[in-house]
Amino acid sequence: MNDDNQSGFITILDEEGTEHKFELLDAIETDDGRYVALLPVYQDPSDMVDDDGELIILAVEAEDGEDTLVTIEDDDLFDEIAEIFEERLSDLYEIEYM
Repeated sequence: MNDDNQSGFITILDEEGTEHKFELLDAIETDDGRYVALLPVYQDPSDMVDDDGELIILAVEAEDGEDTLVTIEDDDLFDEIAEIFEERLSDLYEIEYM
């Protein structure tokens, strides 16, 4: 995970070596760990139209002195963290509940 020079944006390198840029919307720390809520940033506006607008919620783990973003494998923990982010971000963004 690399912080861009622009505040609020990070670039993530996936397993294939492809860079993906995200806007960091929020970060929290709970007894279970640290978590971030991200939105993808697209260079091509047509990609934005195809996006479903869902938050990407990942756990932050320290690995070799560097922060790494990983998926939250535990469904109950994911639901708990997603609910926290939804509550925190609902005043700033229109969130649709399914």
